[in-house]
Amino acid sequence: MASLDEIRKPVAAELKLFEQKFKRSVKSSVPLLDRITRYMIRKKGKQMRPVFVFLSAKMAGDISESTYTAASLIELLHTATLVHDDVVDDADKRRGVFSIKALWKSKIAVLVGDYLLSKGMLMALEKKAFQLLQIVSVAVKEMSEGELLQIEKARRLDIQEDIYYEIIRKKTASFIASCCACGAASAGAPDEQIEKMRLFGEKTGMAFQIRDDLLDLDSGNSSGKLTGIDIKEQKMTLPLIYTLNHVSTKEKRQIINIIKNHNTDRKKVGMVIQKIKAKGGVDYATEKMQEYRDEALLILNAFPDSEVRKALQNLVIYTIQRKK
Repeated sequence: MASLDEIRKPVAAELKLFEQKFKRSVKSSVPLLDRITRYMIRKKGKQMRPVFVFLSAKMAGDISESTYTAASLIELLHTATLVHDDVVDDADKRRGVFSIKALWKSKIAVLVGDYLLSKGMLMALEKKAFQLLQIVSVAVKEMSEGELLQIEKARRLDIQEDIYYEIIRKKTASFIASCCACGAASAGAPDEQIEKMRLFGEKTGMAFQIRDDLLDLDSGNSSGKLTGIDIKEQKMTLPLIYTLNHVSTKEKRQIINIIKNHNTDRKKVGMVIQKIKAKGGVDYATEKMQEYRDEALLILNAFPDSEVRKALQNLVIYTIQRKK
C-alpha cells in the first residue's frame, strides 16, 4: 500500500502553499478566536480532504486559484461540523487530542463552529465561487440529514441495509464527493466530468465508512481507540446489521438487549463482537467495501493514465487498508 506522502507527491507543492493560505483565511481580530483557530490548525490530521480536492483538480485539468478557494472552503466547513459534532456527542477528545468543547466549553465551541461556517461562505461569495458554494452546501445539508436519520433509527435499532447505505452516503460519502466535485469544478471541467468525479468521491466515501465500521471490531487496529465504541454508542454498523439479520430471534433479542442496556460492559460487548465475526458480519462488510472500491476504481479508469490517476487509485486503496 502506498503511503500518504507518496499519494500526495503530485500535488505536494500546492498542498504546502495551501497550508499557508488556509492559516491566513482563519485569522481573526478577536484574540480568543485567534487562539482557538491556531490550536485547531496545529492539531490538523492527514489533510485527506485537500488531497482529494487538489488531485481531482489536476485530474480534470489544472490547479488554479479557484482550487485553493475550494480546498479552504471544504476545510472550513468540515472543521465547523467537527467542532459542532463534539458538542452534540459530548466528546472531550478527537483522535486523542482535546476537543474545543473540552478546552473552552460548549457555548464557545458552538460559536467557533458558526464562525468557521460563515467564514467559508463569505470566502466563497467574495471570490464569486458560487458553484463551489453550491456543491459544498448540498454536502453539509446531507450530512445533517444523515446524522438525524441515524439518531432517529438508532432509538429503535431497526436499521435495514438500505437505510444504512442512505445514512453513510449522506453522513460520510457526500463530503468526500464534494471534495472531488469541487476539485474538478475549480479546474473548469464540464458538468459531465464534475459529476463523474463526484460519483468517484461518493463510492470512495462509502468504502471509507465501511472500513471505519470494521476498524471498530478490529483489536489489532492502531487508531488508539478501544474496539466496540460503535456498540457502546448504539450505532448500527454494516457488520452488526448483517448479523442481526442472520441470527435466531432469541440471539437477536440478546444482542439488542446488550446494545441497549449493557453497552458499557466490556465483556458483554466483546461477546457481541465475537458473534458478529462468527456469523460472517465482518466478511460480508469487507465484501461490500471492496465492491465500492472497485466501482470507484472503474470510474477512474475512464480517465487517461497519469501520475495523478495513479495517486487517486492509491488513495482509494489507502482508504480501505488504513489501520486508523
